[in-house]
Amino acid sequence: MKYTNWNIFRGVGLLLTVLIMISLVAGETRAQTRLSDLVKVQHAQPKKLIGYGLVTGLDRSGDRTISSRGAAFTVRSIANMLQKFGITVDSDRLRTRNVAAVMVTATIGPYHAPGSEISVTVSSVGDASSLEGGVLLQTPLLEPDTEQVYAKAQGPLVVGGINAEIPGSRIRRNQTLTATIPSGGVVEQNQKFTPDTDAPLGLVLREPSYTNARRISEAINNNFDEQLASVFNPGLIQVDWPDVFQAQGMRNTFISTILEQQIQVDTPARVVINERTGTIVTGGSVTIDDALISHGSIQVRTQVTPYVSQPPPLSGGETQVLPVPEVGISEESAQNIVLQPNTNVQQLAGSLDNLGLSPRDIISIFQALERAGALRGELIVM
Repeated sequence: MKYTNWNIFRGVGLLLTVLIMISLVAGETRAQTRLSDLVKVQHAQPKKLIGYGLVTGLDRSGDRTISSRGAAFTVRSIANMLQKFGITVDSDRLRTRNVAAVMVTATIGPYHAPGSEISVTVSSVGDASSLEGGVLLQTPLLEPDTEQVYAKAQGPLVVGGINAEIPGSRIRRNQTLTATIPSGGVVEQNQKFTPDTDAPLGLVLREPSYTNARRISEAINNNFDEQLASVFNPGLIQVDWPDVFQAQGMRNTFISTILEQQIQVDTPARVVINERTGTIVTGGSVTIDDALISHGSIQVRTQVTPYVSQPPPLSGGETQVLPVPEVGISEESAQNIVLQPNTNVQQLAGSLDNLGLSPRDIISIFQALERAGALRGELIVM
C-alpha cells in the first residue's frame, strides 16, 4: 500500500511538472508576435470608396419631401430612379417619407479580386429621423480621385440603435442614422498588386520603433541565413529578394514566409489619459522613481441666508427680506504617500486606491509626477 501511494505521489509530481512546463512554454508563445500583426507591405495600401444612393422601406422616417425644409436632392434622386424604369413622375408633386438619401463608404484591400464581398457603411445625408428597417438600392462605389467604379453595394441595413417616437414622448438608444451592410458590397474590378523584384520589399511598421525594427530585421536574416533585411528607418524595413524567389509565383511565398516570423515586441512605456472621461490606461513597463505624494483638498462653501427685517409697530415702515451672504472654508488634512524607487503602476494604483481618490485626482497626480521627472514613461493627454 505504501508503494502504491508513493507511485501516486510521483505521478502527481510529474503531472505538476508537465503542467508548469506547458504554462512556461505557453507564456513564451504569448510573448511572441507575428510580423503580420506588426507590419504592412509597402505600396499595398487599401482604397477608400464612396457612393451616393437611396434607402427605401423606411416607416415614415425618411427625408421630408414637402415644405421648404425638405431634401430637394432626395426628390430628384427618386424621380431619376423611377425614370430609369420607364415611370415619369413630376418631382414637384412627389410625396413620400419612406426614402432617404445616403452616402455609402467602403474599403477595398489590395488583394480583393472581382467577386469578393466587402462590408459597407451607410449614413444619412438628408433630414431622415432613422434608417431602421431600410434597404439600400444598388449603389456604385467609386474612388474619388479617379471616379472609377470598383464595387457595387446593395442590401438590408443593420442598425445598432433604437429610435421610437410618439406625440409628446421619444426614446432613443445609440445612433440610428448610420448603418452597416455586412458583405453588402461586391468587387467588380481592382488594381492588382504585384511585388517588384527590382526594388527591395518594403515592410512598414504600424507603430514605428527602433527596437522592433531591429528585431524584425534580425529575425528575417536568421531565418534565411542571409543578410537580406536592413532597417531603413524606425518605420520601414527593406528586404532584398533572394535569387530563389525571383520568379513570379514565388514572390508571394517569400512574403508569406516573412510575415510568419515572430519576435518579442518592445512595448513603449506610456500613460494615456483621457481627461474628458477620466480614463487612465498604462502600457509597457512604466515605473516611478522615489517621490513623495501629498494630496489634500480645500472646499469653499458659499451660502445666502434670508433675513426678515420687521419695522416697529405704527412706524409706517415695510417688512423687507434681506439676503445675508455667508462664506466658509474647510480644508482636509493632507494624505501622504512615499514611493520607493522603481515602483510600478500596479503598486501606485493600489496606494492611491487606499486613499479613496477620484479619477480626476489620480490624473492630476500622474501629471505632477511627469512634471517632477519621476515618471519613467511617456505621458499622453487626449
